[in-house]
Amino acid sequence: MQQIKPLTLRRNFSWTFTGNLVYAASQWGMLVVLAKLGSPEMVGQFTLGLAVTAPVIMLTNLQLRGIQATDAKGDYVFSDYLGLRLIGTGLALLIIAGITLKAGYRWETSLVILAIALAKAFESISDVFYGLIQQHERMDRIAISMMIKGPLSLLLLSIGVYLTKTVLWGSIGLAVAWAIVLLSYDIHSGALMLKTSPWGTGEPKSSSTSQNPLHPHWHLKTLGQLTWLALPLGLVMMLISLNSNIPRYFIESYLGERELGIFAALAYLMVAGNIVISALGLSASPRLAKYYAAGNSTAFRTLAIKLVGMGAAIGVVAVLVALVAGRELLTIVYRPEYAQHKDLFVLVMVAAAIGYVASFLGYGMTAARYFLIQIPLFTAVTGTSAIASLWLIPSLGLQGAALALILAAIVQTVFSLGVIFHALHKIPKSGEMEI
Repeated sequence: MQQIKPLTLRRNFSWTFTGNLVYAASQWGMLVVLAKLGSPEMVGQFTLGLAVTAPVIMLTNLQLRGIQATDAKGDYVFSDYLGLRLIGTGLALLIIAGITLKAGYRWETSLVILAIALAKAFESISDVFYGLIQQHERMDRIAISMMIKGPLSLLLLSIGVYLTKTVLWGSIGLAVAWAIVLLSYDIHSGALMLKTSPWGTGEPKSSSTSQNPLHPHWHLKTLGQLTWLALPLGLVMMLISLNSNIPRYFIESYLGERELGIFAALAYLMVAGNIVISALGLSASPRLAKYYAAGNSTAFRTLAIKLVGMGAAIGVVAVLVALVAGRELLTIVYRPEYAQHKDLFVLVMVAAAIGYVASFLGYGMTAARYFLIQIPLFTAVTGTSAIASLWLIPSLGLQGAALALILAAIVQTVFSLGVIFHALHKIPKSGEMEI
């Protein structure tokens, strides 16, 4: 049997950073295409589709990729994760369809949301294969998948929008692109990983070992146990997604799709900093976890402070760029009508700067194994976003939405800092681990 050798940590980091960069640039390119070839209303339709589908998908995904990638003891096999993901994805499609029908959106907008939901379904299935590949420490194959999927989805979306002048066919092109990558590359990559250990990293709890490892397991007790294990992380990811999307719901309701399109286009420029934050945070997390497990509070605190300082520095640079060259940047990247909202752009970058700091504190909480506390934390953050949006958007418009993001980011930072201080106070002695 041919062995699939894991890559070194440095090579995995390089592949991950490159793949995320290409994919994020392609995602941003979609908004640029919609802004250049279409109108703010079209950007708003597309953004609404993402905002409606994302929290549901985050919940039903249950963060299975992360659990699978760290399943070192082999408590579950790939077929268990695949079976639960297929159930979750089907449930997500039904929930999104129900929300769309109940919300009473325009017929074209409803079809856009459903098309994006279909694309997200294909992406969710790819994600469970990513977990298998990550478990085998071959991030190069995930990065290659993302570097194919990003440009291909940008191409097909652009063709759909250019030929039809509608978002619907662009969204259908997006779904086609993600289905192609899943069927032609991701499943094949997963099969290669399973050649190293045909039944995953452990024995199935439910089925005979004669079953094809690429077929899902449907053992209810096993799936129930896995769901119970993963549910807290699914709830946290849903809350995180809701926190960023709640202002978008209120903008669409009070101000319309055009204003939503403008806000979304400006807010997406936060992603540039998030790419760096994510790469640094994922790279530093294992070391933070080792420091905490070893009871080395000084090293944990020092590294955490350095990361928070980096996040603050990146945020300050983003705010300065918005202040000095915001109008010119928005004109070049989008169109002159977006450049009229320079002040809004500055406020959005302020929210981003605070959010970068909060993100690094979040990596610290996870490294210290403080999982359950994140549910009430992000419930408070999401509640702040909802109350602030309801209060500020009707009176202040898009500036109110930006202020809601700022307030939610401040709450997240303050509460996360409190958890970090508590973790440092409760840091275990050598060889112990705080759960």
